[in-house]
Amino acid sequence: MSTTFNGPAQRELKPVSPEPPPVPAAPPEAAASPALTGWGNSGPLALAAFAVPTFMLSAINIGWVNEAVTPIVFAVALMSGGIVQLIAGIIQLRTGNTIAGVLFTMYGALWLSLYAYEQFFASEVPPADRGHALGLLLFAFGIFTVWIFVASFRTNLVVVTALVFLAATLFVLGAGKYGANIDLIRAGGWLGLVAGAEAAYLSCAELCQASYKREILPVGPLAK
Repeated sequence: MSTTFNGPAQRELKPVSPEPPPVPAAPPEAAASPALTGWGNSGPLALAAFAVPTFMLSAINIGWVNEAVTPIVFAVALMSGGIVQLIAGIIQLRTGNTIAGVLFTMYGALWLSLYAYEQFFASEVPPADRGHALGLLLFAFGIFTVWIFVASFRTNLVVVTALVFLAATLFVLGAGKYGANIDLIRAGGWLGLVAGAEAAYLSCAELCQASYKREILPVGPLAK
C-alpha cells in the first residue's frame, strides 16, 4: 500500500532527503599569513653570533680571563660564530642582501677556520711556528675586511665604523700572534671589544626596528 492522503487531488507522498548541513567557513586565522611565507631578517642573529665569541676571546686576549679557558671559546666559535653565522649569512644571500650575506658567511668561515685549526691542524704545525700560522690567518681575514669595508659605504655608520675596528683588530692581533708580542695581543683584545660592542649594538638596533616598527637606536643610514 502506498502512502497517500485524502483530498481533492490525491498524490503519492515521496520521502524528502534531508539537505546536507552547510560547511562552516574557515576562520580567518586559518589562512596562510603572508608574513609566514617569506624570510625574516637574519642580520641581528648573525651580528649576535659574531659578537658573543668576539667578547669571549677579547676578554682572554686582554687578560681578564685565564687563557686556560680558551677551549670554551672554540666551542662557541664552532656553534655560534661559525655555524649560526654561516646559516644567517646564507639567508641574507637568499633574500637578496649581497653585502650582508658575504660579510656574515665569511666571518662564519673565520670562526670555523679557527676551530678547525685548533682541533685538527695545530698539532701539525711546529710549536715555534703556530703563532705565525695564526698571524697569517688573521692577516688574510684582515685583508678581506678591507675590501668589504670599501663596499660598505651604502649601509650605515655603525657597519662602517665596526669594520674599521674589526680590520684593526685582525691586523693588530695578527701582528701580536705572529711576533708573540703580548702588548699587541692585548691591544687587539681591546679593539676586538669595541668591534664586538658595535656588532651587538647593531643587532639590538635591528631587533628593536623589527619589534617596534620604527627606529629606536640610531645607526646612521648612508644609502641615498
